[in-house]
Amino acid sequence: MTAAQSPYSPADRPRLGLRERKKIKTREAIRAATYALVKEQGYDATTIEQIAERAEVSPSTVFRYFPTKEDIVLTDEYDPVMLAELRARPEDEPWMDSVRHVMRRTLDLSDREDPEVLRLRAHLGVQVPAIRSRYFESMTETGRLLREALAERTGRDPESLEVRVSAMALIGGMMEVSMYWAENGFEGELRDLMERALDVMEHGLGPENPSGPRHRP
Repeated sequence: MTAAQSPYSPADRPRLGLRERKKIKTREAIRAATYALVKEQGYDATTIEQIAERAEVSPSTVFRYFPTKEDIVLTDEYDPVMLAELRARPEDEPWMDSVRHVMRRTLDLSDREDPEVLRLRAHLGVQVPAIRSRYFESMTETGRLLREALAERTGRDPESLEVRVSAMALIGGMMEVSMYWAENGFEGELRDLMERALDVMEHGLGPENPSGPRHRP
């Protein structure tokens, strides 16, 4: 991801010092190098040494920013934005209304990324077992943070079954949207798929389509 493709615009982030700006630049250089190499030769053939050389850093620097190669492909930059915005919503706003606002905001930010990079990341999440496994681990951590935000809103225990199920149902739904999008050749707008998923989570499946296929065990 280049600086121009960063999920944050200048208006979205606080003014950073030189050291923090250099860190962001290094992270983006490593990610850009990784995506370029993966497109050229595939994920498995791409090594940390090659990434470091393309990004003009040392392999130890790559590992300092990203513990594994899978972490380079995945991105967690949106998590702080989502959580901050959830906590900033009015306390009396229905929870799913808050979630819809935050998900739309997140998609607004993702629109600033290179669409080809978004599709590549989603494709790798489906096709590469190591990335898919790391993706599940990462989303579990995101779910833990979401539990805390939901617990603050509702006054419940973040470790209660109800809060844990509510948070992870949302996280699982978002994961399935990404996988569905990639598995179906990126057909349709990601924003529309997200809205459909939120509708299901809020209202259920709705009546069965009498003209559509009927699936039975």
